[in-house]
Amino acid sequence: MNHHWRNDLGTTIHTVGYEKTDVHAYVECLKDASVQVLVDVRERPISRKKGFSKRALAEAVEAAGIRYIHVQALGDPKPGRDAARAGEHDRFVEIFSGHMKSEQAQEALASLAEDIGGLRICLTCFERDHTCCHRTIVAEQLAALTNGKIEHLKVSV
Repeated sequence: MNHHWRNDLGTTIHTVGYEKTDVHAYVECLKDASVQVLVDVRERPISRKKGFSKRALAEAVEAAGIRYIHVQALGDPKPGRDAARAGEHDRFVEIFSGHMKSEQAQEALASLAEDIGGLRICLTCFERDHTCCHRTIVAEQLAALTNGKIEHLKVSV
């Protein structure tokens, strides 16, 4: 793999879930952390929660001066989501880690690393607890590519 784009200035990679919050508090949390780019890593960027489907979320964060991008290839595939929902954490990690080794996921990760080098970004999806969420695995791999550091955010409820 060619690492000519590696940015040794480091990237701040935040992560946040929108479970148990509303879009106003969520956007305020992003602004408080000085996030410049919100990276939606849901495979299917739809939500029953008001304000969190792709178009509504993009509009809300862009109105706050934050760029929104959706990277479907870094989303958790349905079998991984099902395992996580069933509380089968080890199976979820195995499924999602396998997905992250795919050519599609690796290309998306490399492209994202190139696009966000040196910026304050935030990976987002639904789960409030980052320890049982695929965004932590994405953040770890992205941090390795960008010499970045990871900070997990929690939106006040």
